[in-house]
Amino acid sequence: MEKIRVEHSSLWGGAWFAAWLFTIGYLELGLIKGALAIILWPYFLGEAMAISGPTES
Repeated sequence: MEKIRVEHSSLWGGAWFAAWLFTIGYLELGLIKGALAIILWPYFLGEAMAISGPTES
């Protein structure tokens, strides 16, 4: 039986963590919102970068 070799790389985990910290700083989130940003990261980015005001259809 052939052995399968699995390599672990912390590069992507470190890049993700750095981007997460950047997001918390950029959006000026508090502790609770910062913790929720782990799960809801796209929502907070979209909310911060959306054009304010109502949109017309």
